[in-house]
Amino acid sequence: MFEKILLALDGSEHSKNAARIVGEMVTCNGVKQVFVVVVYDPIPTYLGEPNLQVVIDARLDEANAILQAGLAALGDVPCKVTTEIVEGSPAEAIIDVAKVREADLVVLGSRGRGQLAGLLLGSTSQKVIGHAPCPVLVTR
Repeated sequence: MFEKILLALDGSEHSKNAARIVGEMVTCNGVKQVFVVVVYDPIPTYLGEPNLQVVIDARLDEANAILQAGLAALGDVPCKVTTEIVEGSPAEAIIDVAKVREADLVVLGSRGRGQLAGLLLGSTSQKVIGHAPCPVLVTR
């Protein structure tokens, strides 16, 4: 059913759970490819050098750490796994990667906010659900 799955990671426990779920889906459902993406917020260019490079390096280090933790949660899967680190608005970047990679399913974690945390989705999850070119699975 789903041959190409896009897994979006942000380092939260919800996204690690999403990775574990994708790992289970891959082993049970004949998934052929998993695209794993980590998105970090745009870096303001007004910082100037050397501060700009310091911030870029720090963001990339953090994104790589998130990626490695997510891959560990995903586990050893019997399909091709492609990883990407993208700068931009998280929801827009996830939607763009889903379109470009022609994903059949987007999987990401939900993060509630405020007193109604159990009832509300995070803003990134809401935007992806509303605009993704394919079905979206949101995990807790």
